[in-house]
Amino acid sequence: MTSASFFIADPWLKPFTGQIEKRIAKSLLKEKQLIGNGTLIDFSMGHFYYGLHQNYDSWIFREWAPNATCIYITGNFTDWKEKDEFKLNRLNPMGDWEIILPLAAIKHEDLFKLSVHWEGGQGERIPAYANRVVQDDKTKIFSAQVWCPNKEYKWEIKDFKAPESAPLVYEAHIGMATTLEKTGTYREFTENVLPLIIKSGYNTIQLMAIQEHPFYGSFGYHVSSFFAASSRFGTPDELKELIDKAHSAGIRVIMDLIHSHSVKNSNEGLGLQDGSPGQYFHSNERRNHRAWDSLCFDYGKDNVIHFLLSNCRYWLEEYKFDGFRFDGVTSMIYYDHGLDKNFTKYDEYFDGSQDEDALIYLYLANKLIHNFKPGAVTIAEEMSGMPGIAASVERKGFGFDSRLSMGVPDFWIKLVKDTIDEAWDMGKLLYELTQHRPEERIISYCESHDQAIVGDKTLIFRMLDAEIYTGMAKSYHSFTVDRGIALHKMIRLITFSTAGGGYLNFMGNEFGHPEWIDFPREGNNWSYKYARRQWQLAENKDLKYYYLSNFDKGMMKLQRDFKILNDLSINRVYENNEDKVVAFTRGDLLFVFNFHPTTSFTDYGIPVKGKYSIVLDTDDKLFDGFNRIDRSTVYLSMRKAERSIINAPLYLYLYLPSRTAQVFKKESVRKATDL
Repeated sequence: MTSASFFIADPWLKPFTGQIEKRIAKSLLKEKQLIGNGTLIDFSMGHFYYGLHQNYDSWIFREWAPNATCIYITGNFTDWKEKDEFKLNRLNPMGDWEIILPLAAIKHEDLFKLSVHWEGGQGERIPAYANRVVQDDKTKIFSAQVWCPNKEYKWEIKDFKAPESAPLVYEAHIGMATTLEKTGTYREFTENVLPLIIKSGYNTIQLMAIQEHPFYGSFGYHVSSFFAASSRFGTPDELKELIDKAHSAGIRVIMDLIHSHSVKNSNEGLGLQDGSPGQYFHSNERRNHRAWDSLCFDYGKDNVIHFLLSNCRYWLEEYKFDGFRFDGVTSMIYYDHGLDKNFTKYDEYFDGSQDEDALIYLYLANKLIHNFKPGAVTIAEEMSGMPGIAASVERKGFGFDSRLSMGVPDFWIKLVKDTIDEAWDMGKLLYELTQHRPEERIISYCESHDQAIVGDKTLIFRMLDAEIYTGMAKSYHSFTVDRGIALHKMIRLITFSTAGGGYLNFMGNEFGHPEWIDFPREGNNWSYKYARRQWQLAENKDLKYYYLSNFDKGMMKLQRDFKILNDLSINRVYENNEDKVVAFTRGDLLFVFNFHPTTSFTDYGIPVKGKYSIVLDTDDKLFDGFNRIDRSTVYLSMRKAERSIINAPLYLYLYLPSRTAQVFKKESVRKATDL
């Protein structure tokens, strides 16, 4: 039995169903053209054919370079000179080149490059499929490195089964995940940060900046070597150890996958790999990404699809990643990268401005990933709301499991920045937090790394400003600090509890990390002061950071205990914009928020039936609250005084202090005669 097409659930898509069907038909046709009688898994094996590989009695190296006229391998073993015995042979008209070398010719950790010649030019290049790239400390030049240790990494967990729970994503950057003013390492992350994540209750780690990138300050988004794990953080085995240890703790690990663009650098990147601008990328006006100063892949070329699909399989296979967060999906699927549209009309998804080659690639990538590793998670960083992006391929979608709810952090920043507390609109708040396409799951978040980069501000920085440096002692109180701490908890809880399938947090933001992110650069004298995370703040019981960290753990426990995000249904129970009170249920839990800045309410009626007890309360002193609520109370819904009225509604009468939220668990009731 086949699944129903995703667009059936949205009547606004009826005029466009023909176009959707055609896109999927084109995707299926491309798949058939690529695989013949095989499978996508068979097709995505470029990393086994290209690059450097050791056989029993020799080395074999291959590179795809159709525009090249001559290629040499050079390295420390050739004194970086072209030598005839290291000259590649052209295999076929497609542009495949090959050389077979004796085992003694090169050894583990040797450095090498390609010297590529073409009509009218020549240049040094790093192989496209290089799986290890290192930078010289003195010259700052990047080279490929022979990586073939005597012992392969021995996995403790060979067949990891990810938790059957909605993803609670801890977004992390290896280099920044250190308290010291330096670049952190894979091993340090495993030893120092992984235990904190395990303790926090997150079930998914999203690792940024894994693919090799020449400029550290690019946050890993200007990739040069797509098959190489960044060596600035350590060795391949140390990354494997990190993932292995996470798996041992029951945590899945996904990575930021950058297939939306590539670095411009020719010496490190693929821009002029064989002298031709059109080998991997567009060679016309679409070549340069006008917003990112990078190069745009041509997804219409079979060799490019082969390269990128092989890259997907490689990270799943070699490092046992559990899926990907695809970066810049909006940029991929529109000719203008989504920069010139507001996406307020359905026509904008079907007006001819879409790159259907990119949509076909994403369809194939998701199909491959889920076929190769059932249970793998794919998340689209997509802000336009393209119909079908987060619908399965079986339902004629493009296959992502979830889409990032990118409008939510923008909404929170605008609300905190531009609107006084008394004017917060509760209806609009719930609408913004719960809107999404009917076919998709979304990953909600208050702020990611984007909101912490220099030039922007995190939510707590916006609310506390300078007092974040002077007012975070447990004993200190001021209007600004008390407001900021209260809203920090409430904003996170309501975003988490209304999430449509998952939740994300950038490392340190859960405890209100006090500073922005600024990577070492000439403008800051190459300082690492702001390219780190001060974990010690969250461990200090005399600071409010500690209490915010505690609250985040309590919030994660709600998912662990009640699995509320697994069920997407949210039942709105109550909304009063004048009082700034909203309430909704999710599963067996009732969430009640009083956003009013000054007014507390006694015996406030919430129209629900049942017996309830508190399981989480933002006013708890454990979370730097004012402890105004009796958490031992059991609440029983009852009718108002007019008991003689038949079928009168039932209410839960609660004390709602200002700027607080409470979470109640529905208890079993033996008899209901007293209701």
